[in-house]
Amino acid sequence: MIAKPDLYTFIRARELCVLSTISPSGNPEAALVNIAVTPALELIFFTIDTNRKCINLRRNPRIAAVIGWEDEQTVQSEGVAEEVFESRLSDCKKIYLERFPDRGGRVAWPGLTFFRVRPVWLRYSSYGHPWKVEELTIPG
Repeated sequence: MIAKPDLYTFIRARELCVLSTISPSGNPEAALVNIAVTPALELIFFTIDTNRKCINLRRNPRIAAVIGWEDEQTVQSEGVAEEVFESRLSDCKKIYLERFPDRGGRVAWPGLTFFRVRPVWLRYSSYGHPWKVEELTIPG
């Protein structure tokens, strides 16, 4: 079975992921975003509060993500997004800016909203040689 440290290393090596949220009408909506990751495999990203993903997550926090596609390798993740407020905001900004030190000016944008996604299920897939698919369920 794939271990958390291996998944962390894989995700940490990538800057982008495709996030899918659920619209008010129940339709999927996807967006490409920059991400940072914690050792607990939580994804951290920001958006503007008027964007569809922010509106969708405030209504329904369930989210799915696909990370990586180079060399036919991906991590799929499903989880629950939490909007980050004052008590945890500085931690999330710190993690994000450690990953993207050149983006400090963006964290002051009006309407900027950070989310932290707690994963509940992950799948690592490698469709090259050797072919490998492994899943990890995170309780809690």
